[in-house]
Parts: sequence; C-alpha cells; structure tokens
Amino acid sequence: MDRRSFIKNTSVLSLAGLTSGLSLSALAANPPEVRLDYAYYSPTSLVLKKFGWLEEALKPANIPVKWTLSQGSNRALEYLAANSIDFGSTAGLAAVLSHANGNPIKSIDVYSRPDGTALLVTKDSPIQSVAQLKGKKIAATKGTDPYLFLLRTLKLNGLRKNDVEIVHLQHADGRTALESGRVDAWAGLDPHMAASELQANTRLLYRNVAFNTYGFLNVTEDFAKKYPDTVKQVIAAYERARLWILANPKEASQIQADEAKISLAVAKVQLNRTDFSNPVIGREHSDALKAAAPILLQEDLVKRGTDVNKVIDELIDPRFVQGIVVKKAV
Repeated sequence: MDRRSFIKNTSVLSLAGLTSGLSLSALAANPPEVRLDYAYYSPTSLVLKKFGWLEEALKPANIPVKWTLSQGSNRALEYLAANSIDFGSTAGLAAVLSHANGNPIKSIDVYSRPDGTALLVTKDSPIQSVAQLKGKKIAATKGTDPYLFLLRTLKLNGLRKNDVEIVHLQHADGRTALESGRVDAWAGLDPHMAASELQANTRLLYRNVAFNTYGFLNVTEDFAKKYPDTVKQVIAAYERARLWILANPKEASQIQADEAKISLAVAKVQLNRTDFSNPVIGREHSDALKAAAPILLQEDLVKRGTDVNKVIDELIDPRFVQGIVVKKAV
C-alpha cells in the first residue's frame, strides 16, 4: 500500500479538535516549558520543528518549547536521564536497555519504523559475509540500535562481541572511520548510511528489517505523571507531522535534506525506507522487543537476573496515544 492510500484507510481525530479538546488544567498544572529533541534519524521531529506546530498548540497556555539536537539514541537517552529534555527520540531496543539500567522513562508513541540500519563495508572490501568479520574492527555507537543490531547479527552468525573489536564512535564518525579504512565495517544509521552508500559506494554487507526496533518517542516518567495533558498534545503534534509526511513525501525529503545538510538524493533514500504507517505503540512493539531482548542478557548489557520482559512491559505505555490516532483495519 502506498502512503497516500494508507491515509485514506486511517481515521484520525481532527487536529484542531485534538489541540482544543485537550484541557491542560483538567489533570495537572502547566509545565514551565516543553523540552524535546530533534534528530536526523527522526524525520517526523524535523517536520514538527520546521513548521512550529507544537509551539502553535501550546501558545494559548503560554508554554514555550525548547529543541535539542540528538546525534543518536545514546545521546537522547543521556539527555532524558539527566532531565535536560522531557521527550526524546530513540530506537526501541535502546530504550529498553536504558530503562533496564535505571533510566525512568516511558515509551508513548512510534514516530516511524525505519529500515535504516545495516552493516556496511567499503566497496572493495574482501569481506563477503558476517562470519568473515571475526577478528575485525567494527565501528558502532554504543547504546543505539545499530550497536544492538550488530550484536544480534553477530550472534545469528555464531559470533559474540568479543570475537570482534568494536570501536565506539558516534554515527557520523563511524562513517568516516569506514571510508578512511580505519575500521573494517560499520554498523550504520541513516541518513549517514544512505549518504555513504551514494557518495562513497560503500556496500551493505547485512541488513534485516526485523532487527530494526522501531523509533520510539519517550518521555520522562516524572513529566508524564505531572503533565499528562501536555504529553497528549505533544503526541498530537507528532501525529500532525506524521500525516503531513505521508501526504507530502517530496516536501518531507527536502526538509530532511535541508535540516540534516545532506543531498536530496540521500534524503529520498532515507525516507523511502522508513515506514510511517503505524504510530500506535502497543503489543506489536512489545512482542518485537521481547524477541530481541535476550541479547541484552547474553552480552551482559544489563544486570544478571534482570527480568527484561517486565522492563518492556513497564516501558511501553499506550495510554497517551489512545484517542489521538485510530488506525483502521486495512
């Protein structure tokens, strides 16, 4: 189904009704401000920031909005843990890992499901299989979906993280390290990955959309408890941005290109392999994370004895998205 057809099969409350129908005073006082991240791996956040729709929704209550750039899930989760932002964009499994290690957050919305993570090698690399990575240097950003993607991929091919040398670099630096020959492979993330493919002819060694654990919008537990109506307004604004992307893919690609300072061709590749069809967080995402969660224990990324399934149940909170978007059966 194409994006425009999807919109016809989706019933959404009117955005005007959303913003006017959510009473900020019904359950809690107004927050002094709303602090969000934006990220090049989250096109929805870029569109929302570009058009100022959240600022518009919160203006009647005189609530200012502050934006902070996140360079990866690890940074967004660090900001959430430090209480320097209220809402952060991360990969699903990265949020599970952080929450398991004590970060008090709730995952409340799915901003997209990207197929924007893979293992890459240079175009002339002799490496033709994951098994051949044994003993090799691989760049990855610890605590992010590409890092966890790497661990799951290694395991699938009979390897563990100690069988390779993981070089911990932020996503953009990982790309540079691969292209300059300082590492043998890179666990990449869009848009950096798409740019490397198009501009340096790097080669996808392994990709698996099932290992990409969605894009979650997270909120601190404290903010969610104090300001539930504002949480709903943020989700409503994200929903407005999501629907706009589905209706305007060309314009969305241009915004992605402008904000991330990448070519339009790279932006189009990124958006074409990003699924914006289902923002309603719930059982589907919980099941996918529980299938992926064993790697966290197997690689000692969480304390031994941690009930990761319980962590996932505590993390995913579908209450706020209910009534904001209703996805019809197709």
